[in-house]
Amino acid sequence: MTDRIQKGTLAIDKILFDFIEQEALPVARIDSNTYWQNFEQVVRDLTPKNKALLAKRDELQAKIDEWHKNNPYELSAYKSFLTDIGYLEPEVDDFQITTDNVDDEIATISGAQLVVPVRNARYALNAGNARWGSLYDALYGFDVIPQTDGADKGVGYNPVRGAKVVEFAKNFLDETFSLTDGLHSDVTAYAIKDAKLLAQIGDSKTTLKNAEQLVGYNGEPDSPSEIILKNNGLHVIIQIDRTHAIGKSDKAGVKDVVMESAVTTIQDLEDSVAAVDASEKVEGYRNWLGLMKGDLSEQVEKNGKTITRMLNDDRTYTDLNGDTQTLHGRSVMLLRNVGHLMTNPAILVDGEEIFEGIMDALITPMLSAVDIRGENTLRNSRTGSMYIVKPKMHGSDEVAFAVELFERAEKAIGLPAKSVKMGIMDEEKRTSANLKNCIAKAKDRTIFINTGFMDRTGDEIHTAMQAGAFVPKGDIKKQVWFDAYEKRNVAIGLNAGLRSKAQIGKGMWPKPDELADMYRTKIEHPQAGASCAWVPSPSGATIHAIHYHQCCVLDRQDELLGEAVPSLDDLLTLPLATDTNFGDEVKRRELDNNCQGILGYVVRWVDLGVGCSKVPDIHNVGLMEDRATLRISSQHIANWLTHGIVSEDDVMEALKRMAKVVDEQNKGDLEYRPMASDFDNNIAFNAAKDLIFKGTTEPSGYTEPLLHKARLKLKGYQGD
Repeated sequence: MTDRIQKGTLAIDKILFDFIEQEALPVARIDSNTYWQNFEQVVRDLTPKNKALLAKRDELQAKIDEWHKNNPYELSAYKSFLTDIGYLEPEVDDFQITTDNVDDEIATISGAQLVVPVRNARYALNAGNARWGSLYDALYGFDVIPQTDGADKGVGYNPVRGAKVVEFAKNFLDETFSLTDGLHSDVTAYAIKDAKLLAQIGDSKTTLKNAEQLVGYNGEPDSPSEIILKNNGLHVIIQIDRTHAIGKSDKAGVKDVVMESAVTTIQDLEDSVAAVDASEKVEGYRNWLGLMKGDLSEQVEKNGKTITRMLNDDRTYTDLNGDTQTLHGRSVMLLRNVGHLMTNPAILVDGEEIFEGIMDALITPMLSAVDIRGENTLRNSRTGSMYIVKPKMHGSDEVAFAVELFERAEKAIGLPAKSVKMGIMDEEKRTSANLKNCIAKAKDRTIFINTGFMDRTGDEIHTAMQAGAFVPKGDIKKQVWFDAYEKRNVAIGLNAGLRSKAQIGKGMWPKPDELADMYRTKIEHPQAGASCAWVPSPSGATIHAIHYHQCCVLDRQDELLGEAVPSLDDLLTLPLATDTNFGDEVKRRELDNNCQGILGYVVRWVDLGVGCSKVPDIHNVGLMEDRATLRISSQHIANWLTHGIVSEDDVMEALKRMAKVVDEQNKGDLEYRPMASDFDNNIAFNAAKDLIFKGTTEPSGYTEPLLHKARLKLKGYQGD
């Protein structure tokens, strides 16, 4: 029996109650009785609406399933049917968003965006501090510099590799901050004179081709320790120290090139987090409160020493008029709440779990009140806003419900109207098809839209589950719907006035150790008009930052603004296989790949409560996995099962075969529970199995209900 505190009809887990009473309410300066009375009223008012929205999802899905069972897929008939049942909404008239009080990092500065589980304090702090990153360190530690011709990483410092790092960085400076004459690699000294950068090359002095790129310096003008440059809204700092191990071997004494990297960070309570009860939710809430207060700290072991990690202070420099200026020292942090589906046992009303999305909305803005009011020293938002990313919404009515929820939360907590802004994740088909309407419902709060291939594909498969067999998972991105999805998101966002007011985002680079491929390809995101794109690590953010110097997103958005929105017909073209005679080898490879990925993620989620981690794939390549990758893999197998491409026996054989592979991959982890030794009783294995075999009936193909059930069972949760 969980120990609960009764407040009206709310039965609150004591762990959560004590956190709110002892840690949150005093900081937010909110009266306890008033808070809980308002909390109860919002829950009672909005719970029926939430249930009705979920019932509408189920009603639409049942009609779509029945239509596909009775009708061969044909685009015009399919589109008419979706219109008739209200899945496709009448499009609203043109409009422009009116969101105000938005920080520049979200409105006008384009750059990399980190996503990290806020339950993990170390990750949360690392991400917050990833606003600035060493280009030298990112290049040295990863494969952008290949380990060839003597440039291997080795154990200690390798000067051959170091020289290649410096060469790469100097080439970046030449391309981005070109000198009038000569190259940065030939400079022997830098100085500031008459508001200009002077670079000594031989007996001559040269300066920047674009003098406006110099914004300031630190140290003495004739011998600066830092040179502050700016391009496309992003700062780059050349650090000079001739006594430093690297600087003393450099002609100009340059010890590093520091990049403005993760301009924004999404601290996540959703897909990358396993939080099934009050104790786990409080871990995330407490870390967010610490981030907003500015006092979150974590003890970290590094090089045999214990250090205390905290949020970085702001940076200062001397501008060209001799005045002191400040650069924000941290990423501007957004917080992803959960969606509308899940409930959580942390709070009960009349014995029933409350919706977790309502709980998040009534708690997390209170935790941000100290920042919204500017009562902290390390501010996140300097405009008095909180940025909540809202995932997994289906259509504009669900966006409107989120707006109502935010309005009620502001009133309940005593925050200024519209101080809680909204990020709309375009990751469900019904939202993609009605995106313009969705943005319109939140036009005075919208600060973010994005695309997310994994969840979007999972919903694509589930929505059209009965239409036929889908192409192999690796081919889904090659189908016409995907290109339309990506381009429509940008075009609709630009037409709705998001340029210079809100972010348009792109999805995650999934291979955190393979940044060379990311460097070669991820420039496609800013070139597509996206002002931010997800990266898996601070080093990934530093490398990806280069792309925003190579492509000015605001200029690219201006070019795209006049283009037509790609066809809705293309978006509605289902990625069905025209020939389902895949062959045994293709089917086995598809099953093994999907099952290995599912098991590798689920076993860590259920057994260890790890919602996002680097999980080795079937080829032992580490991939950043969260619930979105799990959703697409489980739904894809469920689709092939539904249409007889594979059998239940085929799937069970693959699951058992891959369980042994995953066990072997994790054999060095002392906390790991092997699956293959007892398939029948292993909770994680059976959860993975259920995700596949119950995939057609799970709501929208989401993985959360089964995962939560399995982890609660593992924790011995009996309920009330």
